[in-house]
Amino acid sequence: MRLRDVLSVLSKSSPYAVKTDRETALSDELDKVKDYLYIETDMESDFRSHLQSLAIGKKKIIYLCGSSGDGKSEILTRYRKNFDNIAHFHLDATHSFSPKETAIERLNKLFSDYENGDKSLVIGINIGMLGNYAEEGDYENAKIAISSYLKSSRETEGHVFIDFEKYPKFKLESHRYTSDFTEKLLKRITSTDNNIIRQYYDKELQHHDADLNLCVNYYLLSLPSIQRIVVELLFKARLMKDQFLTARGLLDFVYHLFTGPGYLFDNIFTCQDNEIVSKIADFDPALRRTKLIDQFVLSQKLGIDDPDFDEFRFSLNLKNFDLHKLNSPESNIRFFYIIQNEELGNNYHKKFKADFSDDLLDRYATIWRLHKMPKETDNKAELRPFYRDILMAAISKYVNKNAPQLGKEDFLIASRGRYLVTAHLDIKPDNAAIKRESENGIENVSHFLAFLKVNGKALKPIPININLLELLLRIVQGYQPNKHDKNAVVLLDELLDKLYEIASKEKTLFIISDQQRFNLNDVEGNGSELEVSGG
Repeated sequence: MRLRDVLSVLSKSSPYAVKTDRETALSDELDKVKDYLYIETDMESDFRSHLQSLAIGKKKIIYLCGSSGDGKSEILTRYRKNFDNIAHFHLDATHSFSPKETAIERLNKLFSDYENGDKSLVIGINIGMLGNYAEEGDYENAKIAISSYLKSSRETEGHVFIDFEKYPKFKLESHRYTSDFTEKLLKRITSTDNNIIRQYYDKELQHHDADLNLCVNYYLLSLPSIQRIVVELLFKARLMKDQFLTARGLLDFVYHLFTGPGYLFDNIFTCQDNEIVSKIADFDPALRRTKLIDQFVLSQKLGIDDPDFDEFRFSLNLKNFDLHKLNSPESNIRFFYIIQNEELGNNYHKKFKADFSDDLLDRYATIWRLHKMPKETDNKAELRPFYRDILMAAISKYVNKNAPQLGKEDFLIASRGRYLVTAHLDIKPDNAAIKRESENGIENVSHFLAFLKVNGKALKPIPININLLELLLRIVQGYQPNKHDKNAVVLLDELLDKLYEIASKEKTLFIISDQQRFNLNDVEGNGSELEVSGG
């Protein structure tokens, strides 16, 4: 068995991709690899605690909720044998045991048996099927419990929901973003300490026909600095492309990094067959348009001599792997990107490091932390530039894009020829709400909630993801949104609709034309008597 065979357990096409109740091993050696790679998560620890509580408490139904590929069947199979005396396990609620029976009918039978029996019930189920059962199922107690959980995350007595989504794959900590499961997996695969995969890697190097591309990729991914970059790319895909990370998807992604057609730094950006890579492809450093990168690509394509680069290229000798024959300028840029934190040769690659920095990601992370971790700093003062110079400034520019002469407090409601109808809105950060949000303990990294008060009244919280933040920053710089900003603009327009509603109900409106300004006052507050002043 060779290294490529051993790594095949990571592939989504592998028989090891979905855990089943196999009585015999497909391969003793591959079973050992699979067992070695297994990593217990916080979610599994909580699940085990609930199972253990069944032995001393009343029977209950435990729903292990997630999406396809999360690893529900892996966890359920792992605990089934030890707890089948006190609980019945149903590994996948999207299936029944008979072609004449639907998944809903099977769940009806399971709930009926549970009600009439003395065992608890443990079900692996995805969120979609939960919703289907709440609509179409027959067992009323389960329907009520499921509906309550889906609507408000509230649990009903006797029903426990353990949801993968409540255990986020990424976290924003004090000074960095992390993915505990991903980081543990990469370290486990490449560890030098009692690692069965590392043993096959060492053996592969000794073969006369060693798979050198595979070995290069394994070596590169064993470098902590490159693992860190992989985590960052996955984090960006989650934030900017809404790419969810399942256990199966992550394993297949790592398998592709190792076994794709090229070196790791090309595999991570250039394959459209892998779902995660297809999203990461948009972050390809070779697509960046900076002066330095463009000059390098152009000079390489024109064959212009670069003695410093030649010295760097011919000195490359990573673990006895010769990489100096990288002829594509784009491949070289990708290589510079993934090794940006490594010391190599004359460090020619480090001159591009500034071009690879992601200010948007860092800025988003900083603002997110300030909303979530106020005790670390004076968040009121630190957040002021975001609210004043980004959120409120972008709102003003976007609303008044057709009337840039208006002041910051002027809110354009309508324009009729040379006449503008405006209202004054006093928009400020809602510091009390920001403080309350920071104390609620919810840490969804996909967005943060911004809080504003308009004329002293609190607005509904505003969810801001990284794409909306990018749009706000660009609007402040003079950019006008277009059809390509569709998703982010929808979020901004929802906020503006509420502001328009408030502005249109103001008792005083202003009609502005050239040098003239009229005040239109609603004396009675119901539109029955209007008073005009100014001129």
